Amino acid sequence: MTVTGLVGWLASFRLTVDDWRLLNDPAYEPGCDISPVIGCGSAMASPQGNLFGFPNMLLGLAAFAVVVTLGVAVVTGSRLHRAVWLSLNAGALAAVVFVHWLIWQSLYSLNRLCPYCAVVWVVTIALFWYLTLHNFRRHLGLAVRENHWLVLSGWYGVIAVLVLTRFWTYWSGLL
Repeated sequence: MTVTGLVGWLASFRLTVDDWRLLNDPAYEPGCDISPVIGCGSAMASPQGNLFGFPNMLLGLAAFAVVVTLGVAVVTGSRLHRAVWLSLNAGALAAVVFVHWLIWQSLYSLNRLCPYCAVVWVVTIALFWYLTLHNFRRHLGLAVRENHWLVLSGWYGVIAVLVLTRFWTYWSGLL
């Protein structure tokens, strides 16, 4: 929790800084804008980047701060109430659904791959998966518990294949 929260918070923070710079200077080019396919500037300025009327990365700043705080509490020996664990899992479920919608929008509507957004995708999926394993460990079969990394690897693999196939023309042109 602490690692995924910290990495997600840092990516959200970087997006927030770039977004503020873009607001102050429309000519500003974020460091993540590195090719016609890879970049975050147009993603941040899109309606998908401000879905709730404010920049999505502000959700990340708040949510990942909570995750880091709870992760540090657990690492230092605190025992969280089951309701807190389940609430955190519910929030992670909402986040993973939102992230998958953003993946779809990024690949098939915006036609861009935002590197910092991709970092948020990766840590959100991992956070959700491991919270789910923690909360439902008694109800999951032994095969799932022992091979938990296979599910996560497969999940990331599907997303990687979607990214590769969506931008195959661009990637193959680089060779």
